[in-house]
Amino acid sequence: MVTINRPEARNAVDRDVCVGIGDAVEQAEADPNIRALILTGAGDQAFCAGADLKAMARGERILPEGKEHWSFAGFANHFTSKPTIAAVNGNALGGGTELVLAADLVVAVETASFGLPEVRRGLIAGAGGAFRLGHQLPTKLAMELLLTGRPLPAPEALRWGLINRVVPPGQALSAALELAEEIVANAPLAVQGSKRLAYGAAAAGRADERAFWELNNTEIRAVLKSEDAREGPTAFAEKRAPVWKAR
Repeated sequence: MVTINRPEARNAVDRDVCVGIGDAVEQAEADPNIRALILTGAGDQAFCAGADLKAMARGERILPEGKEHWSFAGFANHFTSKPTIAAVNGNALGGGTELVLAADLVVAVETASFGLPEVRRGLIAGAGGAFRLGHQLPTKLAMELLLTGRPLPAPEALRWGLINRVVPPGQALSAALELAEEIVANAPLAVQGSKRLAYGAAAAGRADERAFWELNNTEIRAVLKSEDAREGPTAFAEKRAPVWKAR
């Protein structure tokens, strides 16, 4: 199990979180005794609030140099053949939702919400969210969420198949562990092979997403050069409304 342990920051992701999760994924893939990986957040307020915008406003790197291919939190584009389960103990917003989209299975408390509010901060959901949301939800619903930035409550997310189970508050981790126990009771090589086949994946990761990631990275580079991309995190850190200039 891997826990994002920054409850004071609503488990927002900084460089240290990215390295910690990324290393855990590498370890899980290499260790035959690890049969499943559960990702959760500390506390009961948030699973993950996304990238640490205050760190970004200070000019800090969220992705460590040389590990950019892991993508957000060392997880979003870091493929492992071991099954991954997100135990969503609270709200999952921005990058938090992108971690959910990257996980194979998701268990969430009934009070959780999911959403990609990046457009409200002058950014884009650049860790797979912009294209994975449309793959995992009906197109019109995905576009509404992506373009408005509004959240989706857990019961509605369950209804649309974005998550697997909804549980009472405080029970996300225990429900995820039960699901993991059911998985690891099966033959490990068969489970891992089934996952790779389902995703069309090999050692290099998911071939079905390669073109999307290339386009994704092109859009990120363009947006991050804009004044609006600097204004959004700065306005958030200063607790004021952003002033957009569309440049």
